Amino acid sequence: MPTWEYITTPLIVHNSTAILNNWGSEGWELVQIGTGPEGGPVAYFKRIKEENK
Repeated sequence: MPTWEYITTPLIVHNSTAILNNWGSEGWELVQIGTGPEGGPVAYFKRIKEENK
């Protein structure tokens, strides 16, 4: 059974595609985009945790 790791990052509206592509190129899968505690958009990502970490 895989073990997952998660990360969140704020999205800057004028640069959201670059931010999403950057995380995706590092193996992160976008789970959802929601509203953060300060009201702006936040992206939630997950990926399978490597055993060596």
